[in-house]
Amino acid sequence: MDVTALQRLLDGGRDTALLRLSLGKALLDAGEPGQASRHLQRCVELDPAYSAGWKLLGKAWLAAGDPAAAAQAWRQGIEVAHTNGDTQAEKEMRVFLRRAIKAMPPVP
Repeated sequence: MDVTALQRLLDGGRDTALLRLSLGKALLDAGEPGQASRHLQRCVELDPAYSAGWKLLGKAWLAAGDPAAAAQAWRQGIEVAHTNGDTQAEKEMRVFLRRAIKAMPPVP
C-alpha cells in the first residue's frame, strides 16, 4: 500500500483500526518501525480485540529495537487471539514472543 494515500485517508478523517493497521504495515515495510508502531498502537486502541494489530505492533517494536515492548504487545495479542479463537495468530505470536525474550539483554 502507498503510505501517502493511506495518510491522506487518515488526514481526511477516516480513523479506523483497519486503516491504522494498513498504514502501520506500509510504514514497517518501508523501514519506518517507529512511525509504524505509533499507528499500530492506535490500531489496538481503536480495536483492542484485533489480534492482527497486536501481532504487527510487536513486529514494529522489535524492528525498532525494543524487544521488551514487542514481548508485551505479543503477550496481549496472545490473550486476545486466544479469546477470539484465532489459533494461528496465537501460535505465531507465541513463537515471536519466545524470540523477543531471547533478544532481551540479560537481567543483572
